[in-house]
Order: sequence, then structure tokens, then C-alpha cells
Amino acid sequence: MSGEGFPLVTYLVLRYLRRPLLARGELRVDWNPADLFRNVWSPGKKDRALRIRVKGRTYTYAEWGGKRSHELVRPGVGVRIRRSSWRNPSTLSGRWRGEADALDIGIALVLEGVYTRNLSLSGALVSLPGRFLNRFNDL
Repeated sequence: MSGEGFPLVTYLVLRYLRRPLLARGELRVDWNPADLFRNVWSPGKKDRALRIRVKGRTYTYAEWGGKRSHELVRPGVGVRIRRSSWRNPSTLSGRWRGEADALDIGIALVLEGVYTRNLSLSGALVSLPGRFLNRFNDL
């Protein structure tokens, strides 16, 4: 994602069902890599959230109000995005609180294109067989 006033935000990784996966993904802002980490085994939604460190900021990206809605949060700022459908959304709608800037909005929009089902416990359970089988690729 890029545009006038927006930094170049990219997410690179293998894809699943035409969407990039969270696992082993690489988020970049203006070609600088972000640090991504999450606890894939935690049962709590808050603990399963994706944590992001980039450009001196720390974000949390989590499911909010169902699998079609997500929120990107940093201290004092939040950006909520909702997809028109989970599988093949035709529109996105969003709102923010605080002094959100182009970086906040850019990251939130790019992450909406990522397969985020694993951010919920039910999604993680559905994805568990694939996660287990993918480990054999590492051997």
C-alpha cells in the first residue's frame, strides 16, 4: 500500500486461500522490516494478538467483534477496520480514535489483506492440522 502522504507498507509471505499467512510473514514500512511476534498457543484473544514494532512504535493487532473486524492499537491511537465479508470482502470500512496518522492507517489496511483467522482461538484450532503439517517442510 502506498499513496500521497502514505509510507510504502508491504507484507511478504506465502499465501493461503489467495491471502498471505501471518506465520513467517514480513511487514515492511518504507523497506524497513518490522518486528512481528505473537503467542500462537495462548487461549486468550488478547494474548494471541499480533505485536508489531516499527518506526519506534509498538502496535497490537487483534480481532475485534468477530472475524471480520480487527483493531490496530498503539498508546492513545486505535484504527478499527471491518470487512464486508470474511472470505472475499468487496469493501472495507473503518474508523479511528486518537491522532491516527498515515502510518497507522497504512498498516491497518495492509493487515486486512492477511489471513488472520489464527488470531482467534477457534481459528487457531481450525488451522492446527495445517500448522502441524507445515512443520514437516522445515525438516
